[in-house]
Amino acid sequence: MFKNPDLLSRRLDAKEEAREQGLVVKLSGLMFLAGFVLAGLGFRFHWYVLPTGVVIGAAVVFLMAYMLYAEVLRENTYLSRTIEVQENQKVIDTGLYGIVRHPMYSATLLLFLSMPIVLGSVYSFLIFLAYPFIITKRIKHEEKFLEEKLDGYRAYKQKVKYRLIPFIW
Repeated sequence: MFKNPDLLSRRLDAKEEAREQGLVVKLSGLMFLAGFVLAGLGFRFHWYVLPTGVVIGAAVVFLMAYMLYAEVLRENTYLSRTIEVQENQKVIDTGLYGIVRHPMYSATLLLFLSMPIVLGSVYSFLIFLAYPFIITKRIKHEEKFLEEKLDGYRAYKQKVKYRLIPFIW
């Protein structure tokens, strides 16, 4: 908020102009709503209790993912919630961006898959398994947009081969 208010403003602007991305946002919202409601109901009615060690392990993964997310925000001041290219924007290809092209999505993948386990809900976890498919749709659309609008992005794709998970995709 104090160090980079412009980044905060861009991160809070959630008005997607692309229809396809609006669907991604709606599906994500539905996933969150269903996942959290189910986790709450599971806790209330004791549907399934995860071992404490599993919950603690998930909390460690969650905290590490949150640190990765913070690092991504530090590395890339062009980040926006909507897919856009800003004036004077350049490709970031160092740090986490030198490993995968979308480290923010990598961090959110870890965050969102560990969150239901931290809450102790296997059933909620099953709902959150939709997130990799939702984010894949967003990444494919985003990369097409960036290839057309951001100078140097095609070369960056050649340099950094993996989109989300090193050595996998």
